[in-house]
Amino acid sequence: MEKQKNGVGRRKEAVTRVFVTKGDGKITVNDKDYKTYFPLVYLQNQVERPLKTIEASNKFDVQINAAGGGLKGQAEAAMLGIARVLVDINADFRPALKAAGLLKRDPRSVERKKFGHKKARRSYQFSKR
Repeated sequence: MEKQKNGVGRRKEAVTRVFVTKGDGKITVNDKDYKTYFPLVYLQNQVERPLKTIEASNKFDVQINAAGGGLKGQAEAAMLGIARVLVDINADFRPALKAAGLLKRDPRSVERKKFGHKKARRSYQFSKR
């Protein structure tokens, strides 16, 4: 069996563990095909982006374990995880992936709720009388 490389991707509350081996381009998420796990096309494109950037869509098999968050967060976490593993496999992929902005973790997350407010910033309606 080929050597398996792995990496972690995170986004919002989502965490994905990504395992990449040489293969024919099969991508699975939680033991399902990624096209059934991510029904929206733009989420499928997010997962494919690192492989398309280095033009290796049919050279690697990718297995993803996704947990936490929503589908969008999981798809973007998978994108970061795949990009990190590809750099680990071959450092020559780094400039192309970095130029596409795929190696940077998006630090944005939900702001916490404050007391005396309905949400993080939304206040209760003020009534003078």
